[in-house]
Amino acid sequence: MDDEVDRADGNVNSILAQDSSELFEILCSQSQSVIMSLWETAPPGSGLQTPGGPAAASEHIRAMLEHFRDGSAADCCSFLQRVCMLCENMPMHLELRLLSVAGSSFSGQENSTLCVTNQKPSPEEQLIKRPRIDHWQQHLKAAAGVLQRRWQRRSEGLLRDVQPEKVWVSLRTANRTRDRPDQTPGPAERGNRTPEPDVDYGSLESRLTLEAFLQGCAGKVTVLCGPAGSGKTLLTSCLGHQWANGLGPIPSSYLFVLLEFRQLNLLSSPLSLAELLFQHYFPPQNDDNHAKKAVMDYLVSNPEQSCWLLDGYDEFHGKLNTQNQPLDSETPVPAADLLSGLLNRQLLPGSTVLLTCRLRDLPDLDGLTDKVGQLLPWDHQEIREYVHSFFGVKDGSLGSEAADLLFSSRHLLAMSSFPALCNICCVFLQHLLQEKGRKGSKNTPEVRKAAGSAQRGEETNSSNGDEVPATLTQLYLAVVAAFLSRWPHGGEDDRTNTSTFPQSSVPALSQLSRLALEGLEKGNILFWEDDVPANVFELSVRTGLFSQVEVRGHDGKLVSAYSFTHLTVQEFLAALRIMTSNDVSDTQLKKRFSLKTRWTTKSDQKTVFTDSLYLYVCGLASPRCTQAVVQVAQASGLKGFQNWVLERQDLVLKLLKSLCLSNSLTGPKVLQLCHYVQESQNQQLAHQVLSVRPTLELRNIWLLPDDIHALAFVVNAAGDTGVGLDFGSCSMELECLEVLTRCQNIHYLSFRSRKYGDKFAGKLAAILPEFTALRKLEFWGAALTAAGAASVASALRRCPTVTELNFSDNNLQDEGIQHMAEVFTELQNLVSVTLGRNNTTLKAVEGLVKKMSSCLNIQRVHADGMKELTVTFSHKTNPEPTVSLLNQKWSSSDMKTLAESLSNCPALSVLNLSGGQWDEETLKTLTEFVPKFSVTEKIVLNGSCSSLEGLVVLTALLSDCLSVAELHVRLQSPVLVSVVFPGGREQPAAETSKKLCLSGCNLLPGDLDKVWRSLGTSCGLTELDLSCNRLGDNGLKKLLEVLPRLREVREVHVSENSISMNGAALLAAALCSNDSLTETLISKRGKNQVILWFSHDTREDKLQRKLFRINSSSLLPSDVTKICKKLVQCRFFLELEFSHCSFAEKTMEKLIQELPKMSLLQRLKMSGSVTAAADALMLLGCLTDSQRVSAVELSLQSESFINFHGVKAEPVNCRLTGFSFEADGCVLINRLLQILQQDQQLSYLDLSGNQLEDEGVKCLLDSLPRLHISSYMNLSKNRLTQRGLLDVVSTLSTCARVSQVDISLGEAQRCLIWFRQNGGGEQTLRVSSSNLELHHLLRLAEILSKCPSLTRLQLKNNSLQSEWIQNFVKVLTCGGRGRAVSVEESWIGSEEAVTLLRRCLELNRNIQTIRIQQTTLHLTLKNPEPTAITCEAELPAQLMATSISLVDCSVDGNQFASLRNVILQCPSLTDLELGAGGAEFLSFLLPLLPNLASLSLGVKERSVSAVEELSQVFHMSTSIQSLNLSGHLISDAAAQSLSDLLPRLRSLNLARCVWSAEGGRRLIGALNQAGRLEDLCLDAAAQLDRNSWTCLAQALRNLTSVRSLKLNEIVKTSEEDGVLDVLAGLEGLTQIKEIELDGWRMADQGIKQLIKFLPSWKELRKISLSKNLISDPSGEKLLDALRSCFHLEELHLSSNRLGDVSAARMALILPSMTHLSVLDISENQITKEGAISLSAAIMSLKKLKRIHLTSVGTSELSAVVASLGHCAFIQDVGLGWNNCGDDVALQLTEVLPFCPRLTRIDLECNRVSAVGVEKLVGALRSCPALQIIRLWRNRVSAGEAHSFSLREVRLNFSSTIM
Repeated sequence: MDDEVDRADGNVNSILAQDSSELFEILCSQSQSVIMSLWETAPPGSGLQTPGGPAAASEHIRAMLEHFRDGSAADCCSFLQRVCMLCENMPMHLELRLLSVAGSSFSGQENSTLCVTNQKPSPEEQLIKRPRIDHWQQHLKAAAGVLQRRWQRRSEGLLRDVQPEKVWVSLRTANRTRDRPDQTPGPAERGNRTPEPDVDYGSLESRLTLEAFLQGCAGKVTVLCGPAGSGKTLLTSCLGHQWANGLGPIPSSYLFVLLEFRQLNLLSSPLSLAELLFQHYFPPQNDDNHAKKAVMDYLVSNPEQSCWLLDGYDEFHGKLNTQNQPLDSETPVPAADLLSGLLNRQLLPGSTVLLTCRLRDLPDLDGLTDKVGQLLPWDHQEIREYVHSFFGVKDGSLGSEAADLLFSSRHLLAMSSFPALCNICCVFLQHLLQEKGRKGSKNTPEVRKAAGSAQRGEETNSSNGDEVPATLTQLYLAVVAAFLSRWPHGGEDDRTNTSTFPQSSVPALSQLSRLALEGLEKGNILFWEDDVPANVFELSVRTGLFSQVEVRGHDGKLVSAYSFTHLTVQEFLAALRIMTSNDVSDTQLKKRFSLKTRWTTKSDQKTVFTDSLYLYVCGLASPRCTQAVVQVAQASGLKGFQNWVLERQDLVLKLLKSLCLSNSLTGPKVLQLCHYVQESQNQQLAHQVLSVRPTLELRNIWLLPDDIHALAFVVNAAGDTGVGLDFGSCSMELECLEVLTRCQNIHYLSFRSRKYGDKFAGKLAAILPEFTALRKLEFWGAALTAAGAASVASALRRCPTVTELNFSDNNLQDEGIQHMAEVFTELQNLVSVTLGRNNTTLKAVEGLVKKMSSCLNIQRVHADGMKELTVTFSHKTNPEPTVSLLNQKWSSSDMKTLAESLSNCPALSVLNLSGGQWDEETLKTLTEFVPKFSVTEKIVLNGSCSSLEGLVVLTALLSDCLSVAELHVRLQSPVLVSVVFPGGREQPAAETSKKLCLSGCNLLPGDLDKVWRSLGTSCGLTELDLSCNRLGDNGLKKLLEVLPRLREVREVHVSENSISMNGAALLAAALCSNDSLTETLISKRGKNQVILWFSHDTREDKLQRKLFRINSSSLLPSDVTKICKKLVQCRFFLELEFSHCSFAEKTMEKLIQELPKMSLLQRLKMSGSVTAAADALMLLGCLTDSQRVSAVELSLQSESFINFHGVKAEPVNCRLTGFSFEADGCVLINRLLQILQQDQQLSYLDLSGNQLEDEGVKCLLDSLPRLHISSYMNLSKNRLTQRGLLDVVSTLSTCARVSQVDISLGEAQRCLIWFRQNGGGEQTLRVSSSNLELHHLLRLAEILSKCPSLTRLQLKNNSLQSEWIQNFVKVLTCGGRGRAVSVEESWIGSEEAVTLLRRCLELNRNIQTIRIQQTTLHLTLKNPEPTAITCEAELPAQLMATSISLVDCSVDGNQFASLRNVILQCPSLTDLELGAGGAEFLSFLLPLLPNLASLSLGVKERSVSAVEELSQVFHMSTSIQSLNLSGHLISDAAAQSLSDLLPRLRSLNLARCVWSAEGGRRLIGALNQAGRLEDLCLDAAAQLDRNSWTCLAQALRNLTSVRSLKLNEIVKTSEEDGVLDVLAGLEGLTQIKEIELDGWRMADQGIKQLIKFLPSWKELRKISLSKNLISDPSGEKLLDALRSCFHLEELHLSSNRLGDVSAARMALILPSMTHLSVLDISENQITKEGAISLSAAIMSLKKLKRIHLTSVGTSELSAVVASLGHCAFIQDVGLGWNNCGDDVALQLTEVLPFCPRLTRIDLECNRVSAVGVEKLVGALRSCPALQIIRLWRNRVSAGEAHSFSLREVRLNFSSTIM
């Protein structure tokens, strides 16, 4: 029976024996259930034991294989068939082999034990694989045929065999998750820094052959990348050819599927995996669906037996997706989804996938690839072999010549590194050499010289143009010309050089370039024959510019397509089209012209091209390419083609220039820009690149020699200006360093990468001396060792210009540091050397310290552990170096060695040995050497001392070492020790101060004796700090006993030493007995601060002032008694302070009892200690108890003090604020009044914020006549109601000395009563935000009727209704002197305003003037004259009003009609002013007003009708003498009417009016007849033309009666020449009082003209010359001329160019201007010196009310502010935008008390901090009249501003006034 199963190729047992090892591996990977199922196939009694655990499974499998190998053939057949049925992932070749030997034998084994029911396979199981395998085999053969034919077509014409075993690949580490954006740098990086990623995308790891690279790729996704033309497609065809022949890395049993992405681009419809295979891969066959299904079933069941080679992902129009969604092989999906499924393993998991792409496509594959390799370029030998193969035997001589030329040109050599481009180069060289052969030239030295020039990037001037081109663009131009020369139909005239094209081919070339551009714009590289004209197609194919490409059509048949011979050729031709046609407009070119980065991201737009388009565009903009570009432009049919080409080239250069000047380019883009500039060959552009970024930073870029050449071209354009190159983590071959020497004037070189080791450093050392301008070299973060350091150090000896070196973060070790130290003395210009993180020991540090003795220019040696090690140098005469050796582990012997080295060093300024772990012996070793050291500043030993014994050793230095000035020791953690020197040992000890600080050393009283002994008697101690110890009162007593021996001590700190109040009494006694002790401070009962200050000034004529201070302490009566008994004995002026203290019961009384005993007491300060009103009144009683009191200021929230004078003081400042009088109000207020009425003269009385309420205020006001107050009383924030308000107002009638009352019940809660020295005079009342009712108003009117001196009443925002106001006006009396009343409410406007005005006139016939402007009613009342009374009796219906105004209150024309009757009842009406819309009303009314003298009409929307309507009735109203039409549109007709009116006008206002040129000339000309005109305003009349200027100049000569002239902003640039003419017309204005000429830009010539007239303007009150370009010298002359204007009140000179000279002149001139009240010199150029002069001028301006110094030119304005203290009438101060600091704010606080009328201060946009604002808040207490301080844009945070605003509402931090 065994014989029946024998096969021709061997029996089944022998086959199992041969394949058992492979089968063993497969079975070991199967599941336990499969193994158990196979185990059951063994017949009973076989002796096989049941498998145990997983650990023993392999042994059981081996035993099972041995059993069946030695068993019967039937059992073996059954076993093998079972294996094939059950096992997964079995290789196809093995499965076929086993089934073929075991399949037929199974049918004959009917008696076998395998016939048992539960073990026998079903018929389906027996036959399911056989049909699949058959169809599978058939399609494998079909695929092999496809690939064989493909290779046959592709290999035609190959010059060399393709051998994968000789193709070199570099493995890359793929970055699977990082998506790096091409981000631009931030502003902090100054625009020229490159953000540095961690690593570049994949780094090269190793070099191996393609064959080795593909080993082990089964079941994985493998990527092979390489640039365009590197042979990827050819290699894929070769791999398919090898597989078809049973060779190569892909097993022949696999299905090999080769798909090209360019083919997949043609698939627009979704398709299934089967459709992809059978329609677009396998050749067309009979439509056997059964066979296809069988193949697909097998493929899906055995995906591991397929290999998918996907070629050219870079050409794919779509992008892969990484969504992990399962795919069904039968469902039609887009081709991109199918391929993504393969790569994501969602489709055919376990299949082998090999994909080719370019390097920049790798980010699309993040997380998908298992292995990435990059094709390496050909080396020189491979290039040479290819060149010789190209030229062959017949052109052997040309081959050698071509190879020599190729290797002499960097462009040709770089291109030839890749097969496709190497072929192109050979075509060019063949053409070049053939042309030279025709001309009889050979490869002479001249030719090679030309090629060498091209290699160096130089332009040659060869007349025949046959040299190797200088740039890549020029080379491609020559390449295209070479290809075109193959066209057989060209004639002799087509002979070309390297810079022109064959003339006969130019038209076709133009068509071809158009095709190239269209394809590039559409992303298309495949073209069909129908796409190209026949003649162009034939030329392209015959010359080789087109290559044939086969793709499958929709029917699956092969069709021919065509592509350019290389992508770069298509891009070059597209660039040529851009430069020779209008296909791309200038605008489109500007939008598209850009730089590409080498950093690729997933978000980048996918393209098949190499991004060289605009590189060639830049190259074609070079003059060397102009001739060829013009050739093609002419053929394209451009008109004026020559000029058009030049303009397009110029545009490209301009676009390049804008990129050169950009400061936001990343490193890769900067490098690309260098390539662009190099192609343009424009030296000026190269220079501009460096003007923006003097250092070129390159990060994580793979640099090629070509890149360095581009950098060299740009760098060399810098001339003598130094340039920096910074290479960070850039991969570069050593050849790049050779090219780097072409860069001239490099001053900074930086290399940072672990890729740079000793070999790299050796190469760098060889070229370093060639950088003759190098100043800074960095080789850090690299892999440099001592060997590499030695070679670099040797090279540095020949680099005398180097100033900075950085070799940190390498592996130099001690030996390498020594190599570097050896060059210190030879590099005379060295400034710094950084050597940290180099695996060094203490030996390296000691070596550098020793080096200081021989290298005297070392400034600093700094080391921090082993991490930091820096040496800096100085070239001063006496550098005084520093040594900083931190965190070193010193032993005693190490310290001795170091100390000996330090003692030999020159004078050190600082020696820092902190951080060491020291024992006492090490510390003693150091202190023994300290006298030998030359240290001028300090020795720092932090962490070195930890015991009292060590402290005593260190303390002795103050007496043992005369040069020691200070010793600071702190033993508590962190331990701090420093020994300070006064600046050199040469100074005598007597001249230096000595300080001992032993703070935080846990000293006990007994330890002080050790310290005193250690100090000795001759230490000269001046400052002693013993704070934070444990001395107590006993220690303080010991200290006070020793103080007399410390004759030079000035300050002693004993804080935080547990001292009690007994110690405070000791200090009080010492203050009185020790003449040199001047001040003591005790806080928190001695538990916190205890400080003593001394003064040794013993002059007899100087009586010292002593200060005893206790802060933040709780005081008992006994404490006060003990302290005061000591202080009574004081023989000096004394200040006593108890701030923030709490007084126990009777303690305050005890203090007050003791105060009179202190006859020399000058001040008692109680800030924060007076917390109750009763205590405050107790202290206020000092006013009666002591005649020496000069000021009492007691406040709950702020400072509290009592000042004493030596004699009786008056008047007294009295402030009592922030207390509560609410509980026992009557008692407390009565006590207050008893004190104040003791015939005490008060300067002011401030009782604000005391919760007095109405009753308390009433009590005070009843006593007001008996109080002697000279300035004001402040009752603000006392919870007043309307009743209290009326009580306050009543003081105007009850107290004759009251001059003004200002009260508000709103948020401000303001209540101020101002006094005058004598009775009489005018009175003012201001009431705001008080919510008054009608009865309040009537009561107010009643009060005012008793105030005959009240002349001014202001009611603002009091929530008054119209009827209430009418009733109030009705009963309002005129007073004895007349009365001005203003009422402001938000609702006043429109119809309500008209009604209110009418009713007021009707209700009160004493109204003389009434005006409503915006939301405010203004009226004046005056008693009628006696004659008026008589007339009133005769005409009872007539009113007295002389002026009526309705301005800016939203009244329209219809609403004016209701005023008709009331206006007609005013026969005395002389002034009428109406807002917009009143023209029609006036037209009717004017004839009825015979006495109207002044008319003003507002404007809202300009219209010619308004003035035209009025102009018709102007002549009917002959009384009008004043006319205001500002802002109106004046037609020519209206201008004529106005011109006729001018002769009788006295005042004319045409500001901001609009008229035509003719109308303007007519109006200005009519001014010649306006002889009566006194006021003229033409502000902003910008419509004046040149003729109008002439008329104006003439008119001014005739306007001799003018007193006010306003011509602001009437000068336009075109009329500046007429300024002098107009100024000349001012000569006769001798009666002028006001003149405003702002914005004339008259400059020095105009000022010269103006100052001629100023001496005759004796009546001048105001002059404004802002914005006139007045220089400093002219300003000086102007001020001199103003000396004669004695009555001048306002001087405006802002926005000019005045400086210190003018300010100095102000100091001389302004004192004579005694009437000056307004001064504005903002926006000028005054410096600190000018400010001092200005301050001298301001001191004399006693009537100054307003001064504006905004943006005056200097921030040093303290002196100016101080001078304001002499200006008692100052109201408004502007200091904004001056960058002033807290010094100005502090000076303001000192001035404010002397400026009682100050209402506004502008400090916006300065540098005032919260400290300055805090001082201002404190000073505002003495300035009740001040309304606002502007503080916007200062150094105050939003939170601080909010807090300040809550505390003081007058502070404004907003950009607008609230």
